[in-house]
Amino acid sequence: MTMRRKMLLAACALGALALAGCNGGAEATPTSVSSATGVNLEVPDMEISIYQGADVLGGETLALSEVVALGQPVVLNFWAALCPPCRAEMPEFQRVYDEREAEVLVLGIDIGPQQFLGSREEGRALLADLGVHYPAGTTFNESIIRDYEILGMPTTLFIATDGSLVRSWSGLLSEDKLNELIDELVAA
Repeated sequence: MTMRRKMLLAACALGALALAGCNGGAEATPTSVSSATGVNLEVPDMEISIYQGADVLGGETLALSEVVALGQPVVLNFWAALCPPCRAEMPEFQRVYDEREAEVLVLGIDIGPQQFLGSREEGRALLADLGVHYPAGTTFNESIIRDYEILGMPTTLFIATDGSLVRSWSGLLSEDKLNELIDELVAA
């Protein structure tokens, strides 16, 4: 195992431990969304400030329920600019988005500012540096870790068009595993 890989694994482990401590054992409460969207989310709704992809999503600031109401299953990926595993998987997410954007909507949410893992400016710079162009943004919700039960970074949720949570994945996703989980999501 190379030194770089060992450091990456150590960073993952430390990040998971740090984030696990933030959870405090609180359970996420499903949130019913207003009839304006017609979607009942099994996860709490949140307001998202869009970095890129406003043309795809239909706005610069919108709620997760509005994204789900667009009619595609959603792959919701929580990441941070200073999270090495997050950085490692983003190009794979981009390749999957390029191949499957007609089937699913990939949405990255930068939670680095809430976790002291990068600023919003660093998040935007990372997207540009990696050539990532799938929709991405941030939230100003300070309880995001607790609300979404994020136990490690990155964390990815797979949300069906009816707002149901099909799966939650904590940790790095390879392109093959991401495609496998999207197949499961699309079939749901």
